[in-house]
Amino acid sequence: MRHENFCVIDLRTLFRSNFFGNVAGIFLLIIIFAAFAWADIQQSDTENARQLIKQAEKLTRKGDFAEAEKILRQVTINYPQNSKAKTSLAYNLLKQRRLLEAYEFSFEVAKNDPNNSYAFAVLGATFLSAGNFKEAQLSFINALRLDKRQALAWAGLGTLNFYENRVFVGLENLRTAIYFEPREPDYLFSLGQIAARAENYTEAADAYERFLQVSQQTDSERRDRIKGLINFLRFLGNKQSLYVSDGAAQTAVSFKLINDRPVVQLKINKNEEPLNFVLDTGSGISVISKDTAKKLQIKPITRGGLARAIGGSGKFEIIYGFLRMVSIGDVKIKNVPIYIREFHTKDEKIDGYIGLSLISKFLTTINYGNSTFALKKKDSIENNDSNVVSLPLRLTSSGFLSGEIQLEGIEPALNFIVDTGASISVISDELANTKELSRFLKNEKLRVVGAAGITENVSTFLLPRVTFGSHSRESITAIALNLDIINEASGFQQAGILGGNFLKNYNLTFDFENSKVIFVPIVK
Repeated sequence: MRHENFCVIDLRTLFRSNFFGNVAGIFLLIIIFAAFAWADIQQSDTENARQLIKQAEKLTRKGDFAEAEKILRQVTINYPQNSKAKTSLAYNLLKQRRLLEAYEFSFEVAKNDPNNSYAFAVLGATFLSAGNFKEAQLSFINALRLDKRQALAWAGLGTLNFYENRVFVGLENLRTAIYFEPREPDYLFSLGQIAARAENYTEAADAYERFLQVSQQTDSERRDRIKGLINFLRFLGNKQSLYVSDGAAQTAVSFKLINDRPVVQLKINKNEEPLNFVLDTGSGISVISKDTAKKLQIKPITRGGLARAIGGSGKFEIIYGFLRMVSIGDVKIKNVPIYIREFHTKDEKIDGYIGLSLISKFLTTINYGNSTFALKKKDSIENNDSNVVSLPLRLTSSGFLSGEIQLEGIEPALNFIVDTGASISVISDELANTKELSRFLKNEKLRVVGAAGITENVSTFLLPRVTFGSHSRESITAIALNLDIINEASGFQQAGILGGNFLKNYNLTFDFENSKVIFVPIVK
């Protein structure tokens, strides 16, 4: 019995042992299979997110921002830990100039993942578009510290150099960006802009042609503008040099202040008739009216579609021309590229506008006090006044001069274009609609004449105080305009234009090489 009982107990123990062992084995297998299944699901999810992000980035590159944004937002919802989706969305929003949202997404990723080079590059590009150059530079440098091959950071740093007039440094940085990402349209377009500013016209034309090749979805109007620009750059590339200074090392001529704009007389080519040109620091290239061009038999070199500008229909035909020589007093400047366009007012008898490129190789003084305009060659300048306080200026992508302005009631400094060719100062519609400024609306409406035509019934504001550096003026009239067209081309956000009704109270000296302007108040 004991033996039988022993056998029974032994069999039961064995049975229980096998049973629980089998159960444990089954559970173990289930866990293993589940782990593999979960890994497969995770891998599948990761791959799915990656494919969606890749699809969205292609759409962003093609300019289909809305569809790309829709995809990326869904990815961030489905995969909230996916930092790549958030940085790609931030870059998409940046392209749409929705800067606050772009900042929020890129900053979140950079904060949570301080080793994410691309997040810092996107954050830097967002700061740059907002005009915050200091934070932009720090972000780009940090991105490159993390990854020397981060193309967006190289491109952003190059563009920043360009804005601060360190053109050749910017050119090298853009070349580096394109070395790492040779088919990125934005980098090629920026290279074209900077190469043209560096007077490397053939390189600029090549960059724009490559841009057209890799951005097939670019709208036809923009493609026409770029094709016309390429033709003009090829023409300029065949010239030995442009803006060649001749004659005296310096000169001073008188001007008339017409509607708060300095009007200088100059001569073109061999024509001895003096022509009336507005000194226009709000234009990168000089302009001549169609009527004057016809009278002087100045033929178009090429045409470039339609440009967008303030006034009227918002568009005007781009016509490129070329002057053999411009004479201002005793200074002569040879080989001058120009625009030819229709002027929409005849009563002022203005023949053209002197753009920055014509005078950028000189120290340029506009003395509103005694109505004189002076040019000095750089090598003839003696810096004997160490007490002069100068204010920094930046060059926008479109060739404007921009400086930081403080408006009473608005806490952060704002970027304003410094424009001697504008009769009146301007604030953006967006700024005008803020509660801080909307209360300064006046009943008066004005008629505004722009490059693209005439705009009626423009709202006016009486700004209590406008400050540029340490210089302030009270009760400055400004008009409110939609500056989207300007901001699309400028590269970083402009909140307004500092016009002649502010500038006429000072004597101004522009040092283009060092990107600064000296303000001296006129004592009355």
